[in-house]
Amino acid sequence: MADKVKQILARPIQLADHITKAAVDVNNFEQDCLDIKTKTEKLAALLRQAARSSNDLYERPTRRIIDDTEQVLDKALTLIFKCRANGLRRIFTIIPAAAFRKTIQQLENSIGDVSWLLRVSTPADDGDNEYLGLPPVAANEPILCLIWEQIAILCSGSIEERSDAAASLVSLARDNDRYGKLIIEEGGVGPLLKLAKEGRMEGQESASRAIGLLGRDPESVEHIVNAGVCSVFAKILKDGNMKVQVVVAWAISELAAHHPKCQDHFAQTNTIRLLVSHLAFETIQEHSKYAIASKQTMSINNIVMANANSTSTVKDNDVDGSQISHPMGDHKTTQMHNLVANMMAMKSKDNATMNNNIPKPNQQHSPVQHPHHEQKQHQVALSGTSIKGKRESEDPATKAEMKAMAARALAHLCAGNAAICSSITESRALLCLAVLLEKGPDEVQYHSAMALMEITAVAETNSDLRHSAFKPTAPAAKAVVDQFLRIIEKEDSELLVPSIQSIGHLARTFRATETRIIGPLVKLLDDREPDVTREAAIALNKYACTENFLRVNHCKAIIEAGGTKHLVPLVYFGEQMVQTPSLILLSYIAMHVPDSEALGEDNVYRVLEWASKQGHLMQDPIVEDLVNRGRESMELYQSRH
Repeated sequence: MADKVKQILARPIQLADHITKAAVDVNNFEQDCLDIKTKTEKLAALLRQAARSSNDLYERPTRRIIDDTEQVLDKALTLIFKCRANGLRRIFTIIPAAAFRKTIQQLENSIGDVSWLLRVSTPADDGDNEYLGLPPVAANEPILCLIWEQIAILCSGSIEERSDAAASLVSLARDNDRYGKLIIEEGGVGPLLKLAKEGRMEGQESASRAIGLLGRDPESVEHIVNAGVCSVFAKILKDGNMKVQVVVAWAISELAAHHPKCQDHFAQTNTIRLLVSHLAFETIQEHSKYAIASKQTMSINNIVMANANSTSTVKDNDVDGSQISHPMGDHKTTQMHNLVANMMAMKSKDNATMNNNIPKPNQQHSPVQHPHHEQKQHQVALSGTSIKGKRESEDPATKAEMKAMAARALAHLCAGNAAICSSITESRALLCLAVLLEKGPDEVQYHSAMALMEITAVAETNSDLRHSAFKPTAPAAKAVVDQFLRIIEKEDSELLVPSIQSIGHLARTFRATETRIIGPLVKLLDDREPDVTREAAIALNKYACTENFLRVNHCKAIIEAGGTKHLVPLVYFGEQMVQTPSLILLSYIAMHVPDSEALGEDNVYRVLEWASKQGHLMQDPIVEDLVNRGRESMELYQSRH
């Protein structure tokens, strides 16, 4: 940095020396040239002071100011050379009187710019904390000067000043997207990350919030990721203050939302495991030992065996003092609580058996453990206890906000990413999200539902994830489905749409014996808000579509639940956002169960025939093909009447 600044300053200093020497030997406008000489000497002194302070100078404004200063000195030297002309050359040299006034004013502006640069780059211990004002270079863009000033404070100010500067950048980034771009272009990301890593709690919060606000487009997020945000945020999530961790989780969700390609970068720094550990904290037992499990240690078979255990297994473990309290403080025993208890009891039993069966070849030869090994184990235990103690000491509101932001971050990190979804589902995260969806505060419930919706969306198109995470016999998957059905039956307005979408994503995971799904979805077709009706129709389409192996069973269940009675008026009179998915669903039903008497009673054939003549409904060739296939399937049945 210092070498770059010295190189930038070298030529302006040389130009200033040339002007000072040349101004002495002029033939015209002697007084004006002396004024230029005086200003140039003052400017040269400031430039030399800047060269001596090159280690402290903030590069971005330095480069801009020195470039402008160099241009001014070039023009001044040219003017001085014109004044040295004599003889015929003097006669033909025209020098406007305003040229000297303009040059002197430009030199004065350069003096002001360099003076401001020296003041703004002064270390905090040497500064007088006075308002620095605007340098002439920022006359046309004063906000740029303010950004320079705050970033310079971030680079060289005290801890308190750096915190205030980060808060100022938060305000600027929040107010205007362009200001955020300027902060990134002027080198603000590096100092903000340094403050987030090393500062006090208030400074860390402001720096992390600023980072989240700056990542509003893919290019900006890419720049922030390349600056090392992933490792900094991972460290804070591991052992930082929970209030800072809340802001960090929010910032991660913002970065991932605006640039999904950064998901893998966060995954490589263990961010997923750390976020899930916050979800698991006080939600399920052994949260302090939480880790993303491997397929070997967290197999579906183990989970099934855990769910198959009787309540007596839990009672046996209660003797050892490991009874699981309800995660949200409710002392009522629910089905979800029993599921968690059974799974954790089985895991404890398996771990105990595994520990007893581990061979100890060195036990006879080494009855005493190595002191270094004991010390290492003790340090790890103390570290875990310390982190657990810090979390437990936080107030309930902060804990709830942490869970909400962790779920929000996970929702954006796993969106469209099968690898991250697999990491999450191989852990106990599904179970955590199901528990939080049942008993968490409103914000926690909402973000948990959104996270589950993203995971199920990936599972819909990824057969490996669908078969491993949402196998019908898996207790965690069953718990998630139970919560979605509860929300759909309750018609919770905030959680209803993501729950409907999630149930639709899981359409190909259910067995023929699962009969609870279709009825609640069909009820949502009857006089509900258009967005709810639309999502219910789209979800039912995934059960009735040709790709679903149980499509005939599902279509019959839709008819038995009265689905066609609701679909007919929706196709005729519904809004266009509802008409199209309703028409598609009616076509699927006509294709797969054309001999149903209910279709004849509800005049489905006439509805399809009418729809085939509506231009706005037949714009999509896929819809047109489905409608025609539905009509063709029903023609034989209709001919009987």
